[in-house]
Amino acid sequence: MATPALASTNIVLRLEIEKDKITFGQIATAIGDAGGDIVAVDMNRTDKTTTVRDVTVNITDTLAREKIVAILRSLAGVNVVQVSDQTFLAHLGGKIEVTPKMAIKTRDDLSRVYTPGVARVCMAIHEQPSRAYSLTIKRNTIAVVSDGSAVLGLGNIGPEAAMPVMEGKAMLFKQFAGVDAFPICLDTQDTEEIIRTIKLIAPAFGGINLEDISSPRCFEIERRLIEELDIPVFHDDQHGTAVVLLAGIYNSLKLVDKKLEECKIVLCGIGAAGIACSKILLAAGAQNIIGVDRQGALVRGMRYGHDEWNWYAENTNPNMETGTLGDVIADADIFIGVSGPGVLKVEHIQKMARDPIVFAMANPTPEISPEEAEGYVRVMATGRSDYPNQINNVLCFPGLFRGVLDCRATRITEEMKLAAARAIASVVSEEELNEYYIIPSVFNPNVADRVRDAVIGAAFESGVARRKPTV
Repeated sequence: MATPALASTNIVLRLEIEKDKITFGQIATAIGDAGGDIVAVDMNRTDKTTTVRDVTVNITDTLAREKIVAILRSLAGVNVVQVSDQTFLAHLGGKIEVTPKMAIKTRDDLSRVYTPGVARVCMAIHEQPSRAYSLTIKRNTIAVVSDGSAVLGLGNIGPEAAMPVMEGKAMLFKQFAGVDAFPICLDTQDTEEIIRTIKLIAPAFGGINLEDISSPRCFEIERRLIEELDIPVFHDDQHGTAVVLLAGIYNSLKLVDKKLEECKIVLCGIGAAGIACSKILLAAGAQNIIGVDRQGALVRGMRYGHDEWNWYAENTNPNMETGTLGDVIADADIFIGVSGPGVLKVEHIQKMARDPIVFAMANPTPEISPEEAEGYVRVMATGRSDYPNQINNVLCFPGLFRGVLDCRATRITEEMKLAAARAIASVVSEEELNEYYIIPSVFNPNVADRVRDAVIGAAFESGVARRKPTV
């Protein structure tokens, strides 16, 4: 099944064409028949028998690229030299770089930034280690750390293949909140090795963002690092998702005139994100959350495969409802999906309470498509950018880390996450709020600053802030 290629994208085909065997018109027809639209043709070189042309082709689904290339390779007289696209070109050589903040033009400059002048700075930090926050990059730099075991919807693809995601995360930190972030992908999936490695590199950083580490190892890794480090540690797949989800829930409940503590919430997919979403909802006042996975609803008193599921069963489902998603969703006010495509059916929604709220956040294919759910739900949200109400972690993590760095927080508390959720929700004004706009755009310029201020305030209330920001 083809998936959308971000509405449309361009690929560039470098073709070596034998003039006496095929015409360019025949090639253009073949590309069109395969689903491509030629938007530019550039001559690369030519001689008496061959021409090499760069053909830019617009495509609208992911399978068109392979189909076009296969057809061209089957044509006599055509050699497909190279295929590239806008996405690959954007990643050439990596997407980030390290640049100095001052030019080194003279011997005097060199002596200040390196030897011998730097020795005085080193000794100042040696005498008072907290000076590292003002005299090194620690003040504004975090590590984005992954082992490549649970990357996006791709699974366990390893550290090298995970790097483009971590680089992209670093770009978002910088663009949205001015936070310098460095991608670090570890060639191990051993829990103890990961914990030890992060602890060893921690002196260089003001915070640690854990990313794409599989469950249940991610729980132990985050918990231990929070306990053993004096800088904030944040597993974004868990808590970033949870914060933005809660912001969307806050605004959705305003539209349907319901209170969180009175809602029945059914959550499908009890992995890292699902557990974190449930914990923040409980912290926000939710009383009736039922978690469902492949084996059905989790119920108190049963023993499950790992400690997090056992905790979940003991702290949710107060009425001890049993059965499948189709059983427990009856009279639910809110459905939250962090599972897989097609899990939620129209007949499930029809069993829900009045004005159903559905957050189908599986990516790239949600638990139910907005087209299927239309007419049956009051509020619909997904994790995708091509539908309204995208639940996107980028609304949380840049501003949150901006805040914890600015106040030099030792850790991120539940109160700080709740404050971040309220801040995100507040960006949508009462006049703007409607069923198709419950959450601000990721490009809304007010989000990061509002999250930052809320997080700093909550950090002081939680007693974890070590510095009062001047601005």
